[in-house]
Amino acid sequence: MPGPTAGHPDPAGDTSTSPATPTGSTPAGPTGSTPVGPAAAAPGRGTVAVLGGLVALGPLTTDLYLPGLPAIAQDLAADPAAVQLTVTFSMLGVAVGQLIFGPLSDRLGRRPPLLVGLLVYTLASAVCIVAPDLPVLVLGRFLQGAAGAAGLVVGRAIARDRFEGVAMLRFLASISLISGLAPMLAPFLGAQLLRVTSWRGTFGALTALGLLLALVAFGALRETLPPAARQPGGLTTTLRTMGRLLRDLPFLGLLLTGTFAFGSLFGYISGSSVVLQHVYHVSPQTYGVLFGLNSLAIVAVTQLNGRVLARRFTPGALMLAGLGAAVAAGAALLLVTTVWDLGLLGVCPALFVLMGSFGIVLPNTAARALSLVAPQAAGSASALLGTGNFLCGAVVAPLSSLGGSPSAALLATVVLTCALLSAASYLLLCRPTAPATAPAPAT
Repeated sequence: MPGPTAGHPDPAGDTSTSPATPTGSTPAGPTGSTPVGPAAAAPGRGTVAVLGGLVALGPLTTDLYLPGLPAIAQDLAADPAAVQLTVTFSMLGVAVGQLIFGPLSDRLGRRPPLLVGLLVYTLASAVCIVAPDLPVLVLGRFLQGAAGAAGLVVGRAIARDRFEGVAMLRFLASISLISGLAPMLAPFLGAQLLRVTSWRGTFGALTALGLLLALVAFGALRETLPPAARQPGGLTTTLRTMGRLLRDLPFLGLLLTGTFAFGSLFGYISGSSVVLQHVYHVSPQTYGVLFGLNSLAIVAVTQLNGRVLARRFTPGALMLAGLGAAVAAGAALLLVTTVWDLGLLGVCPALFVLMGSFGIVLPNTAARALSLVAPQAAGSASALLGTGNFLCGAVVAPLSSLGGSPSAALLATVVLTCALLSAASYLLLCRPTAPATAPAPAT
């Protein structure tokens, strides 16, 4: 079984060493140096707030309208399982969009693709408002996802432009503090919007948000990838860069680990609305509260991971703990829905632990995978990471409604299967070790 690629740090150990430079790319700087470019200094709170808002656009796009899925089905005379295609095609859009905006940000800089993406996102959201039938709504959701992907991929690339190792993880934790509030608040806010408006009003809110973020990013976000550090060439160069990354076993292992973990997360996100409301008969408002509590678990654990645990434990130990918790929570969820039939009393704690585990797994896989590449390839690497995540999410999203009726047991099976695949990818491709000492505390 192949070990870490020569020149890379062990992906299961400390990743604070310098990233390797992909073959054929321009070196980012001397070995051991900080990332190149004028943005190497720590960003201010304003930059963190802007980037957090950009990354939050994805979960807001997905979660704000979830309480309205039953109403969409009724209003558009569509089957509830068919309405979940709006989730699936949004995920596909995000996957495709990252393959477009990631490489473009390596070639043109971070700002231009981001601003174009936000403007297109605003227009796509307006299409969703006036959608006369389900096919038009699905198309609008696809365009929303593709354009909104600019914020996700560029936000991660900017983190790579500025930081390495534990410092990058802490920066991602700061962004996650803001972006993590989105899935926590979105279903609750969406449910409250349904009190005063229809599901179309939730897309009106997303239209306004897209326009606001475009204006804020234009005025407040500076370029972090100088022209000298950009990736030359066209599509062929981009494909070669991505090919080299996919042949790097440590990077591939971390990519698959994050991909399947994200699949488990989106199995929950896409299926929980229908399952909790139709199987357990909770109201849209109660669903919003339950969804918010589970999102709070991700936010809290992400902050604990970036600010405390990363200083005291090795990345390998944290990954094993997070993946172990995800598998255990998925197994418990399957048991309480098929063997013991404990209802919400058994389902809610299992989901809470599952969501908390992602607060360790997802930021660690992203930070460590990005640490393996040079800054000028960060957009392409970020695109691969995000595309894998959302392609898996798109495939998983409709599975909880197979057979035409919501099933808590089927949702639990999907969640557990993805968690097991995530753990297997990490154990088989990354060959985790257990270093005797933890990384030195960040200063």
